[in-house]
Amino acid sequence: MIRDALPDRLTPLAASLGLAPLYGDVHNHCNLSYGHGDLEDALARAELQLDFVSVTGHADWPDMPKDEPGIAHIMAFHVEGFAKLKANWLGHFDTLRAHERQGVFSVFPGYEIHSCAHGDYTIIYADLDPAEIELAQCPEALRCALAQSKADRALAFPHHIGYRQGARGINWNTFDPALSPFVEIFSMHGCAETSEGERTYLHSMGPTDGRSTMAAGLAHGHVFGVVANTDHHSGFPGSYGHGRTGLYAESHSRDAIWEAMRGRRTNALTGDNIHLLTAIDDVVQGRIIAPQSDAVLAIEAVGGGFIDTIDVIRNGHLDCRISPELSPAPINADDGGTCETILYVELGWGARGHAHRWAGTVRLEAGEILAVEPRFRGAEVVSPLEGDESKHALPEITRDADGVSFDVTAEANPNNATPATQGFALRMRVRDETMIRAELSGTSIAIPAKRLFEGALAGNLGPIDSPAYRFHALPRPRQWQWQGRVELGRIDDGENIYVRLRQLGGQTAWASPIFCRNDQKAN
Repeated sequence: MIRDALPDRLTPLAASLGLAPLYGDVHNHCNLSYGHGDLEDALARAELQLDFVSVTGHADWPDMPKDEPGIAHIMAFHVEGFAKLKANWLGHFDTLRAHERQGVFSVFPGYEIHSCAHGDYTIIYADLDPAEIELAQCPEALRCALAQSKADRALAFPHHIGYRQGARGINWNTFDPALSPFVEIFSMHGCAETSEGERTYLHSMGPTDGRSTMAAGLAHGHVFGVVANTDHHSGFPGSYGHGRTGLYAESHSRDAIWEAMRGRRTNALTGDNIHLLTAIDDVVQGRIIAPQSDAVLAIEAVGGGFIDTIDVIRNGHLDCRISPELSPAPINADDGGTCETILYVELGWGARGHAHRWAGTVRLEAGEILAVEPRFRGAEVVSPLEGDESKHALPEITRDADGVSFDVTAEANPNNATPATQGFALRMRVRDETMIRAELSGTSIAIPAKRLFEGALAGNLGPIDSPAYRFHALPRPRQWQWQGRVELGRIDDGENIYVRLRQLGGQTAWASPIFCRNDQKAN
């Protein structure tokens, strides 16, 4: 199957707590309001890569700056999009229900409200029974409206929080944990973990403000989990590299997913389906623990590639930095002459302005493919003023007893800083004699697995400027897994601890904080 869950042998801490990692995107857009791509296609793309999804409609902007002539064209497509969602909203529940696959793929209704004063909020409903959109002027009013109509079967969360207050960034003064169990710290807009970072905001709405970050919210004493989503506007939920939400659920059911969201058992991921679980005793990330005199933080990490660092952030400061290269602690070491590893196959490049359809296979000789993780991207189109989405066929990837077959179109990278490549990762078991055989658009390639333990292998389908491929280097278990315990000592009321994992390729995961409070009612 595609998207096979990690086995218990790679997640012993999670398994002991009765939890398993699942991956989704609960903030993204299509032409349901303003955006590109059909809802049907968006849900089909989501099911290819994700365990759960919510496709978001643009619903309202109570304090829209209507009297600014210079941005009248922007206001116009917002008003048109809001009206379109209102007309389509109740009817779109039929489409959502048609794509729901209980225990395999869960779909949640969702919409968003813009606000200059309070920041933008995404609202998610737990159930697929048709229900009207609830609108409000502020988070407090929204909480009351949702509580009256949906009880505990709705939540809302601030997204692209990093914009300055007043410019649709978060207002920590009106943030309400009863409404919002988590905040979105990463999306196509960039990263809002801290004031400084490598994934800064580049959208026309402006740069990141330090008082609108995750770090600022924690410094204010707020309790919240963290997520990432794509905020993709071209009907491609889970678009690789734009953000994904990880969470820890007791089962694959929609109710278990909902309970994990409400319980803040969440991760923010940039792209790879990284497993990053933290716990103090049996209290996992996102939860609240009482003060302790001698606390120990357990960490379990399974990367999507080479892990560079695992950082423990305590009260806004780096408390511990772990390097698996210097302190290896794999969960499953090499065994009996075989090595479990991850192969990332990346396809694209070529002359700018062109696209190439990649159809082919990857098979192993004297090896075994254990799982397949699609890493497909959508078009880089946001505003309706920028044009339409690329009209490529839906990506396909299938697995059989012999290997993996795929069919996906990759645009050439539009510049030297924005990737548009397509790809997939194979978790596999190899030996010294394992041979990787690939057919890439009619080109046959044979690669000894041991060659990729030395480094990546790249090639072109033709001369320079032709489409190209890259078989990334293979990590050893000690390089993509880590488990261990970090001595925290005394933790007091008001403290927070979270973990950030960064891979060599730049993909990152953040675990929701663990909070220390005398009053644990918020659990």
